[in-house]
Amino acid sequence: MAQRIIFVEDDSELAELIGGFLRSFEFEVEHLADGGNLLSRVRAQPPEMVLLDIMLPGKDGLTLCRELREFYNGPVVMLTSLNSDMNQILSFEIGATDYVVKTTPPAVLLARIRAHLRQGGGQGGQTEHGAAAPGDRSSLNFGKLQIDARNRTATYDKEPLHLSTGDFDLLWELARHAGEILSRDHLLKTLRGIEYDGMDRSIDVAISRLRKKLNDDPNEPRKIKTIRHKGYLFAADIWWQE
Repeated sequence: MAQRIIFVEDDSELAELIGGFLRSFEFEVEHLADGGNLLSRVRAQPPEMVLLDIMLPGKDGLTLCRELREFYNGPVVMLTSLNSDMNQILSFEIGATDYVVKTTPPAVLLARIRAHLRQGGGQGGQTEHGAAAPGDRSSLNFGKLQIDARNRTATYDKEPLHLSTGDFDLLWELARHAGEILSRDHLLKTLRGIEYDGMDRSIDVAISRLRKKLNDDPNEPRKIKTIRHKGYLFAADIWWQE
């Protein structure tokens, strides 16, 4: 069955070009010229992905992404002409899965879309190569923190953690390698299918979000540690000592 993408773009010519390209690879693309009906369409029939422009008539893409994250766990990819560090940081802060500039070659866009869909974002289901694959452990227990990859849920101190798809995947990847240092390059390749270019801050921003939700001191983190010049380490034993 074709994977369905809702594409919100007010430039009809660009929407037709990108939509046609994706349809040639057997995606089902539903185009919306603005975000007026986006939330209701996603609620009624959740797609595997939302591809979202930032500059839109009415509600802008950042506002729509924030509202989507109240109920939708699938990948939300911002596709925009705004090559802005601030907009990129804001996008990741509110739960966007990726930020792609419109000048990106179509083949690269396709590769990134496929990488996100392989992570099992779609409807919050299992991953193709990820945590809940047959033979893998599907749940982890670290004292106050429990993570269930099969149901894609996590609780901390008996309270549910409200995580975007990308943040859940990051937490699971860190936790299943507890005690190991994971580089930014490893995390980007595993979670997004791209290499670290030395500038991408999306992993750092997501780590900051996780620390906040896990009550980890951002100045002296003990649960998700920063290892200078190497990456991040998920501590295995601290959770039982709180």
